[in-house]
Amino acid sequence: MREFGDGTIARFLRLIRFSHTIFALPFALGALIVAANGWPSLRTLLLVIACMVFARTAAMLFNRLVDWSLDQRNPRTASRHLLVSKSVAVIFVVLSSAGFVVSAAAINHLTFLLAPVALFVIFFYSVTKRFTSATHFFLGLALAVAPIGAWIAQTGKIDLAPVVLAVGVICWVAGFDLIYATQDYDFDRREGIRSVVVKLGIMRSLHLAQVLHLLTFLALIGFGLVAKLGSLYYWSMPLIAAALLYEHKIEKCDLTGINRAFFQSNAFVSAVFLVAVCADRLI
Repeated sequence: MREFGDGTIARFLRLIRFSHTIFALPFALGALIVAANGWPSLRTLLLVIACMVFARTAAMLFNRLVDWSLDQRNPRTASRHLLVSKSVAVIFVVLSSAGFVVSAAAINHLTFLLAPVALFVIFFYSVTKRFTSATHFFLGLALAVAPIGAWIAQTGKIDLAPVVLAVGVICWVAGFDLIYATQDYDFDRREGIRSVVVKLGIMRSLHLAQVLHLLTFLALIGFGLVAKLGSLYYWSMPLIAAALLYEHKIEKCDLTGINRAFFQSNAFVSAVFLVAVCADRLI
């Protein structure tokens, strides 16, 4: 981000938290490599990456638009609306959505048919906090679309393996989003925002996050079994377990500690998963 300084591109990338793309992309690429039983074609790889970038950009901008006034009242997010104008955000939601559909259409017939469904799922998360406390799980579902979509991009069909992986992603995302949401506990209560943290309180929510991350770990093992991955994949599991444990160790720290848990630990989990899959399928 420093290379862009405070220019328009830098502000736009900060608005959509582009660096957080690292969370979902490795699971999509991992599913793609497993489905291809090795390297996919360059065309498919590039189209899947394009779909990921377009979909995530559209989803983040839609989220910013839905929460535009709400973010202005939250001290943690009060400066977001200053990064780009609302009209610019609207334009890029449309362009990113169109780019996603076009990229999906270029892959195969099924990805094209499911593209509107995927957009609905990733957009729907942004409104769930208005009517359900399960918003964290809808966020997980939005990211879980990625490995399923990548699998379909390669095979033209859906199988059990990406579904198991998607369940793991849902639990993983919901778990770390619960930790992240503790920052807004007081604000969300005051504004009437629905979340598990507001409903259960901070401590019980953190305990639930631990359970969800245990389920994540089990789902990753299950994915390896269903996809018939080898020992190189399973050797990565202690590293992933250690990262998840570290995340829950520093969840009780200050705001800086929570942000470190959110980004560093989860980026490590997704990166290790991708490296393990590549080691198993490509070596």
